[in-house]
Amino acid sequence: MKGIVLAAGKGLRLNGATGNTPKCLMEIGGGTLLERQIHTLRNCGITDIVVVVGYQAERVRQSCDGRIRFVENSRFDQTNSLYSLWLARQALAEGFVVLNSDVLFHPQLLANLLAAPYHDALLIDYGNPLSTALGDEEMKVKVRGERVIEISKTMPPQEADGENLGIVKFNANSAALLIEIMQRLITNGGQRDWAPRAFCEFAAARPLYAVDAQGYPWIEIDFPEDFQRAVRDILPKLPAADSRTTAPRPLSRQAQAAEFFS
Repeated sequence: MKGIVLAAGKGLRLNGATGNTPKCLMEIGGGTLLERQIHTLRNCGITDIVVVVGYQAERVRQSCDGRIRFVENSRFDQTNSLYSLWLARQALAEGFVVLNSDVLFHPQLLANLLAAPYHDALLIDYGNPLSTALGDEEMKVKVRGERVIEISKTMPPQEADGENLGIVKFNANSAALLIEIMQRLITNGGQRDWAPRAFCEFAAARPLYAVDAQGYPWIEIDFPEDFQRAVRDILPKLPAADSRTTAPRPLSRQAQAAEFFS
């Protein structure tokens, strides 16, 4: 299985909070978001990693070691995550896990997703004491019987079961179907769509399961207040950078929340 990190964006909505630094190179707790994700992937046994770069592509390349491979989205300012993932389609055939580079998350989340007994699955936050209310910016998910049936930002919050974390896995057989879906969407003008549009269409054709975040802390950093919350509320709940993940812990959401606030 390969690790695909989508890191082409500039981070315009941060309103200059990072200067001209690419959002994936934002430093939190002594490491960049990208460094943290690469470290977590490797700790989970995924060493074949592809980073899709765009804004300040060379700077992002130079921040990584020689084991990382790159795909460049030269149209990063005219496209969105669906296009970036589609550009990496040749790396998807053997199965992959894809991560949005602007997510700061507890490493156990990735370990639990990879260990889940499903070929194709995404992480969903059903709601916990560290999460915010769903709004227009959140990628909302509707689930029935553990299967994803809809993913959309425009979904009314009252219809959503939780929020997509931006971490999704597909096996080799399913990757072929997803590539076909992305190709069709791109051909029909979907360059500015989010990758979850393709995931949603996949879920209509083949089971895509939801894996509960179980209260583990995470945050997607889009706005200055997200960065402040990441430092204030999320970072203190994360393990040391050199900690390794463990087997999934089948605790209830209440038990997980109690653990994090203890």
